[in-house]
Amino acid sequence: MSNRPLATAGRAIPLLRAGLIAGIVIAAVAYPVVAFTGLGAKATAHATEHKTRLLTKALPAETSYLYLPDGKTVLTMFYEEYRQYTKLSDMSPYIQQAIVAAEDSRFYQHHGVDPKGVVRAFVANARSSGVSQGASTLTMQYVRMALRDSATTPKEVQEATQQTSLRKIKEMRLALDLEKELSKEEIIERYLNSAYFGHRAYGIYAASEIFFSKTPKDLTPVEAATLAGLVKSPSQYDPATSDQKDATARRNYVLDRMTQLGYLSPDAAASAKAEPIRLKLTDPPNDCAAVPKKYNSWGFICDYLKNWWSAQPAFGANRLERMDKLRRGGYRIVLGIDPKIQEAAEKNLGAGTGSPFANGIVVSEPGTGRVKAMAVNRTYSLDLNENPQSSNPEAGPNVKANYPNTVAPLLGGGDLPGYQAGSTFKMFPMLAALNAGMPLSTSFNAPYRYQSKVFDGWAPSNASGAMSGLQTMWSGFGKSVNTYFVWLEEQIGAEAGVRLAEQLGLRWRTDVDRDQASPEKVKKWGAFTLGVSDATPLEMANAYAAIAADGRYCEAMPVQAIYNRDGTPTTYTTASGITREVAKPRCRQVVSADAARAATDAARCPTGDTPARGSCGGWSTADSVRGTVGRPVAGKTGTTDSTRSAWFVGYTPELAAASFISDPDNPFNAVGDGQSQIPISAVAETLRDALKGKPTRQFTPPSDAIVG
Repeated sequence: MSNRPLATAGRAIPLLRAGLIAGIVIAAVAYPVVAFTGLGAKATAHATEHKTRLLTKALPAETSYLYLPDGKTVLTMFYEEYRQYTKLSDMSPYIQQAIVAAEDSRFYQHHGVDPKGVVRAFVANARSSGVSQGASTLTMQYVRMALRDSATTPKEVQEATQQTSLRKIKEMRLALDLEKELSKEEIIERYLNSAYFGHRAYGIYAASEIFFSKTPKDLTPVEAATLAGLVKSPSQYDPATSDQKDATARRNYVLDRMTQLGYLSPDAAASAKAEPIRLKLTDPPNDCAAVPKKYNSWGFICDYLKNWWSAQPAFGANRLERMDKLRRGGYRIVLGIDPKIQEAAEKNLGAGTGSPFANGIVVSEPGTGRVKAMAVNRTYSLDLNENPQSSNPEAGPNVKANYPNTVAPLLGGGDLPGYQAGSTFKMFPMLAALNAGMPLSTSFNAPYRYQSKVFDGWAPSNASGAMSGLQTMWSGFGKSVNTYFVWLEEQIGAEAGVRLAEQLGLRWRTDVDRDQASPEKVKKWGAFTLGVSDATPLEMANAYAAIAADGRYCEAMPVQAIYNRDGTPTTYTTASGITREVAKPRCRQVVSADAARAATDAARCPTGDTPARGSCGGWSTADSVRGTVGRPVAGKTGTTDSTRSAWFVGYTPELAAASFISDPDNPFNAVGDGQSQIPISAVAETLRDALKGKPTRQFTPPSDAIVG
């Protein structure tokens, strides 16, 4: 069926240019200004020509969708205006007909401005001594909506919506010009995608889903007339209120108009009017707090995605612009999390949600930087009412603890500094030494206590006397010998380890850490190798993943794909002018492959694995890991003074995982030795479960030159 009125289908009435000018003059009288000559004809013509070009390209804000890794299941959405752009061919003809009947019955006859409507408005306004009738065509209404939606400043929004005669006449001029550039079908398609229908429904797709839980293609005449009737006054004619009297009357008016225009037969209209308005309301989710309950733990992943997005220059010059793009840009975002690995990570956490100690794990993929799992023993929720008081004695009496509910980014990717990572930091000076040409066999007779000649007499000691004696990188790393690594740090300079950690993605988020890492003080930061700096599981998993990838560091990446509203991959342009997809891995070689392989050979010692070339010295700090994982594995334990926090970072050729346990509210609330095994088990069991059924891959041994 044609959407044009039957009485005029195929013979739209052309308007003479003189008639249009006359209509504008009448409009000037109907909406008084000081004088028509005050419009500034030349300036107006120039401005409208520019705006017309913009309006032909302008698209309304559109909802962005966040998908699970299958690319089909929606985890949540991000929007300011819930809208999904829909082609006219995907809309029921009834909604097209109903909107013409409700808002502009002469739509297919005029050229953007309807002189008859202007005359009617003039008469009505003259009688009321004010502006009681508007004479806006669908095209003029679309112009107003497009100007509002494309506004970038409050002033532009005001100019697009203010009730003035000057705005009305500019609107007419733009409508006339726009109809020379766009067809009637294009205009009505854009109109139906821009109009507000109430209940946060912007555009016909959202309106169809929110009010009737269906797509626009399936709308019936009754439903179409109901929705078309809302545009005039979404609040007054809202059918979701307890009293549907006004909504029904408005719907019936639209059905009558559809009959008068030949869209519906009298019998069909009478039958439709006899039906009650039957709603099937849907409340579309918005943002991470609306993640479905069955995917509650993915709320933390959603938050990480948002924090990552806000740091990407591809989406704007600053955080505000980037988040605006997320909520208005109509992106399709597919997470890179592996559901199997995520399930394993959640299952293998060693502390419950009721523990004040946060136990979390992040799994990263070497060679891509894609985050494959993020799990923490917390419930993702904004409701902190049932949380106990914070364990931090310096917190106020009304400050809640972070458990069992929180949305804090405890795993990294946000603005929290993290947790002291202990001896897991020994990897950085060792890797720097290897990359500088020092061999794995570099030996030192490590005493129980070592007084540094470089770090102003600082005298650290080992955790036990059993660590004393002649050590190499293999045995020193396997037993976590503090004095060996302070000595090694002296040989290469503390700055080498610090700068390498930065190249591997670590950031200094506390005033103390930033001060120690500054050019003025970094050479004296001897305690760096003992892990006194804060770090996050996300950073540590990604840094160790670079070692598993033969020294190739890849930025942490929460997504596997991002698509624009037109279905094309989202791209950005690098500083060198190269166009790349935003979701593609961003990798660079940080250390030589041989240095990374040598570090891995030493890192097999803490796990109870057997290195390819050297000796671990008889014992190690996490010798159960190799047996649990059941395949070659490397890693490092880490504890801080009085075991205030405990860590383990482990990796195979396929995956790297970092786990911690600590009190985020109060770092002085010691975890204790009894819980230091929890991160070790979490990583080992997660790697085991994640790789179950996959072929066993071997680490590449280091060369003879670097073994020494």
